[in-house]
Amino acid sequence: MISSEQIADIRRLFFAEHWKIGTIATQLGLHPDTVRGAIESHRFCRGPALRPKATDLYLDFIRETLKQYPRLRATRLYEMLRSRGYTGSVLGLRRVVSSLRPTKHEAFLRLTVLPGEQAQADWAHFGQVRVGAATRRLSCFVITLSYSRALWVEFFFDQSIENLLLGHVHAFEDWGGVSRTILYDNMKSVVADRRGDAVHFHPRLLELCAHYHFAALPCRPARGNEKGRVERAIQYIRHSFFAARSFASPADLNRQALVWRDEIAHQRPWPGDDSRTVIDAFTQEKARLLALPANAFDTDLVRPIRSDKTIYVRFDQNDYSIPPDAVRKQLTLVANPDQVRLLDGATEIARHRRGYDRHQRIEDPAHIEAVVEEKRKALGATASGRLAGAIPRIGEFLDAAFERGEAVARQTKQLIEMLDDYGAAELQAAVNEALDRQTPQAASVAFILQRRRRKASRKILPVDLSRHPHLAHLADLSVPTQQLEVYDELTDDNQQ
Repeated sequence: MISSEQIADIRRLFFAEHWKIGTIATQLGLHPDTVRGAIESHRFCRGPALRPKATDLYLDFIRETLKQYPRLRATRLYEMLRSRGYTGSVLGLRRVVSSLRPTKHEAFLRLTVLPGEQAQADWAHFGQVRVGAATRRLSCFVITLSYSRALWVEFFFDQSIENLLLGHVHAFEDWGGVSRTILYDNMKSVVADRRGDAVHFHPRLLELCAHYHFAALPCRPARGNEKGRVERAIQYIRHSFFAARSFASPADLNRQALVWRDEIAHQRPWPGDDSRTVIDAFTQEKARLLALPANAFDTDLVRPIRSDKTIYVRFDQNDYSIPPDAVRKQLTLVANPDQVRLLDGATEIARHRRGYDRHQRIEDPAHIEAVVEEKRKALGATASGRLAGAIPRIGEFLDAAFERGEAVARQTKQLIEMLDDYGAAELQAAVNEALDRQTPQAASVAFILQRRRRKASRKILPVDLSRHPHLAHLADLSVPTQQLEVYDELTDDNQQ
């Protein structure tokens, strides 16, 4: 293989100096066939000859038509050419039209913004993360001051209006002020409705504007260049911060983002002057920002919610406990990224950490204990509950009696009467002995109680008539006191 310089030299010697092929080969130390190949003209062809196309005869017509109608579709041109004798395919015509269609490149002016005048805000998707059994979409709220390029970056698990407002509040507090205008695209959490240039903003965003005294400005549809500074900031965050980064939670990711912003993003050269940094420009701009109000804007999610028959209310795929006396009531749920509160009217009845897993029960131990205590009181109000509270083995006794064919209700009634007459300690001892002797019957317990009483020579305990309504009238009987002297006089008379 010879070089292009050698080919040019061979052709000069052959055509200009009229040397013979053998002489050229000897002089240049080449094979005669190599010299002969270099002389052949086809070696200098740039490529194979192009075959004629079916559209070649119609190129002028296509150019003129597209010049007059730049947006005319290729299918319409195809019909026009067919009536003029075109026999090619519509696919070939599309290729030609795409190369001939005139394109107009829009020109832009560089945006000049005064310090403190404007900020640009937007959401950005950063994929998905796993939280236990749940899959959450990770989103980043980004807002940048247009003059200094100072940033606020905060990651959330959704792009709700509450998180949008919270991102603004945190940015304003971090900057120590507010820009006079903030530019947005047509995200649903900002623009509620739009018709042409007429825009209805989200009511909550308007409340934020009124609280911090700034104006919300929307971009025109499909005009991302109007907020190019926040768009470039998002790309900068993707490549300089988020790429190949690990984190344990959104809170951990936000801590890392703040460190990155302070140590890297705010230390980069300021686009307006390479001799200054972004933080230098921000220090200048900070004095021009609007002052913050005395109180921060309330960004919590507030939602009415009705509790069911259980002591749990469901929110965002998880269950949160409430006190048992709040069951089946209309409550108010107040949530932020860190905690969930439940209110009964204006009174807070529960406060929990917010969970981002799914199908989890987030409980307050006091709520569980209150339910158990209520159940315990309810159990003690019944006959079986009284026995269970006084006699630990009563369940075992009644089960054994049931297996022997005894009626549990009758056995329970008789045992309750014995509990009233003999007391819990004696009844418990008798039940234990009956179980040990394998005679689980109320009659056996009664026999054991009587035997224990005789053995201990104990008197019968006074009867509480309040427990025996059919004998209650005995409590009202009055026995008059007799004069015993009368009997003494009778005795004296008999002796006489």
